[in-house]
Amino acid sequence: MLDHVSLAHRAARRFRSEDGNIATFSIILFTLMIMCGGLAVDLMRYEQVRTSLQQTLDRCTLAAAALQQGLDPEDVCRDYVEKAGLSQYLTSVVVTQGLNFRQVEATALAEKSTFFAGLVGIDQFEIPGASSAEQRITDIEIAMVLDVSGSMQGSRITNLKVAAKEFVDTVLASDSENRTSIAIVPYNGQVNMGSLLATKYNISPAHNIRTNMNCVDFPSSVYNAATLSRTLAMPQTSYADTFSGTNTANSWNAATNTSSSTGSTPIETNMWCPPNNGTTVPTNANIVRLPSNSIATMQSQIDGLFAVGATSINAGMKWGMAMLDPANRTMFAQFISSGNIPSAFAGRPFDYVADGDRTATTLKVIVLMTDGSNFEEDRVKPAFQSGTSPIWRGTSDSNYSIFHSSKVVSTNATSICNSRPFWVPHLGVWHSRPWNGTAPSASTCYSASATYTGASIMSWPQVWERQRMTWVAWQLYARALGTSSATRTTQYDAALAAMRERTLVSSMDTQLQQVCSMARDQNVVVFGIAFEAPALGQTQIRNCSTTPSQYYEASGVNITTAFRSIAAQISQLRLTQ
Repeated sequence: MLDHVSLAHRAARRFRSEDGNIATFSIILFTLMIMCGGLAVDLMRYEQVRTSLQQTLDRCTLAAAALQQGLDPEDVCRDYVEKAGLSQYLTSVVVTQGLNFRQVEATALAEKSTFFAGLVGIDQFEIPGASSAEQRITDIEIAMVLDVSGSMQGSRITNLKVAAKEFVDTVLASDSENRTSIAIVPYNGQVNMGSLLATKYNISPAHNIRTNMNCVDFPSSVYNAATLSRTLAMPQTSYADTFSGTNTANSWNAATNTSSSTGSTPIETNMWCPPNNGTTVPTNANIVRLPSNSIATMQSQIDGLFAVGATSINAGMKWGMAMLDPANRTMFAQFISSGNIPSAFAGRPFDYVADGDRTATTLKVIVLMTDGSNFEEDRVKPAFQSGTSPIWRGTSDSNYSIFHSSKVVSTNATSICNSRPFWVPHLGVWHSRPWNGTAPSASTCYSASATYTGASIMSWPQVWERQRMTWVAWQLYARALGTSSATRTTQYDAALAAMRERTLVSSMDTQLQQVCSMARDQNVVVFGIAFEAPALGQTQIRNCSTTPSQYYEASGVNITTAFRSIAAQISQLRLTQ
């Protein structure tokens, strides 16, 4: 009996123990459920902070990395984070940039106390954030605008060639994808565009005295427009020596027929567009070179540069912009079809980069170099550029005469017959007909309808081909129309003023800065190099450069350092798609 009671008692005790275990298990399970829910809350808080932090970092790096962003990139990034109320978590902003790229990296670390994770020993979460953004330029168009004026003779032109060739090598050496094109624009008193470009512009009137003399006189209006019109009529720069002086004695002597400083023969090196004829200037030495990426070809072209002539930085800069102007894309396509520009450059010049365009992949660069300053430019006035002149040339002895209508007496037939309107300078007399090797008899009548043999009337281009403008002004106008030393000087000045016009240095400086301003407006980067230049030249190049840091002053072999620095900025971290 007792055994049965004992067994029942033990069974009851086992039943009560199992009931306690279920309760304990339930409590543990409930606690775990609360902990999991708490952890979920902590994780939600973690993710909320992480997402906000990451999105803010992404926005800040994207904005700061934009190449068109004019503000300090680090400041831009920090401002984004501050506006989001997360600046206390920002740990670093690292900006790496060059001329054609910018990379911005930002990191952050937030620490958040936990509500429930502390139950398992996690008192706080560390929430890291990191973002990196960059913009890179993949296509580069460069125009090297190089001064080849007479003051560059000697060591200057030698040092320029060394520096420019190294620049070409540095910029193009690692360009395996044909992303970089370089055009060369040599300039002196004018820019010789070369025969290829000459066919693409409306050159009118054209004298064609020299086929290798392809300069045009820019109307002042071209400096007011970003594009150099290919339909605008522009006169071919006259083959004329408007600069050299002449003998101004009231006589004819041997000196007036020599090429000396007081002679009559034009001096080609004093012309505003010195012809690339192989005599005065090596053939095709100083002509515009279309975009290329052949290192050997371009270095050979640089080696061929020849120092001669005056200085018109404004014209050089204008042609430099033309080499980058997307309006010339059709013209470049024609040159690609003819094999004068590599086919890899199809589509160039690319569009200018608009302000704020963060997707742009093109960089346009002008390297503008001078060793001087603008020199007032002479031009032959339109009335004397083409057409028939009043000047005659004897066939047998090449002596000259000129018809002056003011010497025709027209009151009656007898007076007209007795008119002597042809001035013959080598004799210092007036004749009734042009000089043809012999003097007319006293009875020879002047007639407006007469035809003459032994002498030919000249066109103005033919006159300038043979005589300096100062010789024409003195021998054919001043001596003919002046009656005293004073009146001859007056007539001489009047003749030069009628035939020649000058663009003042102040106007040329203004035109230069207009082009430079348009370059900035189109986001063309201008690097300026003043190479042993005077103060005025330094000022003009400094003011043209995009920023003060893109302006260089150089002397001697240090010009290589300037070009090297520019090349390094352009080539830093070779770009890929």
